[in-house]
Amino acid sequence: MINSIDITGVRYSPDELTKRYIRKKIGGLDHYLSRHARKTVTADVRLKQVDRANGNKYECDIVLTVPEATLTAKDSTMNMLAAVDIVEEKLRVQLKKYHDEHMDHKSKHNLLGRLKRRTFHPSLDT
Repeated sequence: MINSIDITGVRYSPDELTKRYIRKKIGGLDHYLSRHARKTVTADVRLKQVDRANGNKYECDIVLTVPEATLTAKDSTMNMLAAVDIVEEKLRVQLKKYHDEHMDHKSKHNLLGRLKRRTFHPSLDT
């Protein structure tokens, strides 16, 4: 789980159900981080209600601070929970890219070496 998820509302006060939903969705993003990075990750979630002539819109803006990078995503829709879902997916894509860029190359080679050792050897199976 991400250590710190700070949820604030701008002209919008999120209820406990919305806060719990956000913690579950954003907290689940830690699967895309290394154990080392999970210890220092923080999320700043800003929820905003925008009054328009044709109806209200809700904006969700999330800033995720990870080691050596800051990831941001923002979206607005007619439903706050839908905005959270869209922003979570945007962050998921960014975290996958971050993980691939910051993965230790030695670990990649060790994984490939283990896979090569498990290859099929016809002389050993007879």
